[in-house]
Amino acid sequence: MTAATPSAPLPLPRWAARLGYAGALPFVALAAATWLAPTAYRGHAASALLAYGATIASFMGAIHWGLAMRGALTPQPGPFVWGVFPSLVAWVALLLPEAQGLVTLALLLGMCLAVDRRSYPAYGLSPWLPMRLHLTLAAALSLLAGS
Repeated sequence: MTAATPSAPLPLPRWAARLGYAGALPFVALAAATWLAPTAYRGHAASALLAYGATIASFMGAIHWGLAMRGALTPQPGPFVWGVFPSLVAWVALLLPEAQGLVTLALLLGMCLAVDRRSYPAYGLSPWLPMRLHLTLAAALSLLAGS
């Protein structure tokens, strides 16, 4: 298997885009529920939003482990170190009061996007960046709305 290079970017498959955008639906629905659900359920919606955000943040870090393990670049510790960072911050966010945890996750997802904007081109994944921007905006705004 040959690794992708910036000169041979991997296109974003339509099915991957559909799955990615579908992953934004829980963010939007749960954020809306924190405002619109009956009062007795709003706290549950915020907890679910926090848990979903932490799960997605961990996934964003895990992507870097997977890419680094493919050997697309010379093995360096950086992608592996970064790969665990979102999981650790997400775990801390789960321990914070909900409003603070939701804001922490929104900031973390912004950091994940910033790292991806620098690293995806090296893996030949530049075509994936517009979707990453859209999904990060949807997720971060939802997390902030839920806070």
